[in-house]
Amino acid sequence: MQNQTTDSAANTSLATIYESIARWVRRYRESLDNSRQLAQCGPDEVAAMAQDLMISPSDLMALAGKSPDSARLLYRLLSALGVDPAALGARDPMVMRDLERLCVTCSHKRQCTHDLAAGTGAAHYKDYCPNAYTLDMLVAAQPAPSNTAR
Repeated sequence: MQNQTTDSAANTSLATIYESIARWVRRYRESLDNSRQLAQCGPDEVAAMAQDLMISPSDLMALAGKSPDSARLLYRLLSALGVDPAALGARDPMVMRDLERLCVTCSHKRQCTHDLAAGTGAAHYKDYCPNAYTLDMLVAAQPAPSNTAR
């Protein structure tokens, strides 16, 4: 009986690993498709798209090569800071887009992932996050929590 339980746990663990690899491969293929599609556009088309998005053509090219969920750490950090990402996106889409752009191109994702997993992201993001200034402004603009306890 114990061998069956051990085998079942190993199979579940192995399936989880395979699923993670498959998700990574899908995201990688999606990012390659985006880059290829953009590469088929002429320089004028790329410049026009970049202008519509209010970013530089080089930023657009860099963003096209990233996975669609490359800014997921931003949403986790915003939540850790008490800022609702959906509400921010609805209220100020240009600020949210700028935050996402910087997050996607950030080179400190490993540190950010570690800090968020450890529950210390809100305490340490200022040390490395390219969005620190804007995040500080958003946190400062948050209404103070009401004290309902008497």
